[in-house]
Amino acid sequence: MKYFSLLLFLLTCTNSNQPTEQAEAAIREVLTKQQQAWNEGNLELFMEGYWKSDSLQFIGSSIRYGWQQTLDNYKKNYATRKLMGQLQFDIWQVVPLGPDAYLLTGKYTLFRESDQPTGPFTLIFKKKNNTWVIVYDHTS
Repeated sequence: MKYFSLLLFLLTCTNSNQPTEQAEAAIREVLTKQQQAWNEGNLELFMEGYWKSDSLQFIGSSIRYGWQQTLDNYKKNYATRKLMGQLQFDIWQVVPLGPDAYLLTGKYTLFRESDQPTGPFTLIFKKKNNTWVIVYDHTS
């Protein structure tokens, strides 16, 4: 019985990080897909990483609410492939806030002919309908 208890304890400790690792991998995959979509010039596909809700919050030069408003703003500000450039994400950290919420911080860089805008961003991911989506985006 003593060995069974020890084995049960070790199994619990060993598997306790598995959900966190799986969630982090899935969240990183969202950003990978977004980066690919952006670099293909596909803003609609890029937006699949966001929560399709009026409650989505995006903070950039102003505070915006809603998935459609966020897409419309991207279309307005990045109307051409030249303006979009090539996007690169550098992920600094992914921190669990709870079983279905994570905080991600990183840096974006747009490689364009005339300039190279870059800056930090903070995202909150939540699991909605068994899918990890961005519910809050603060990009500087």
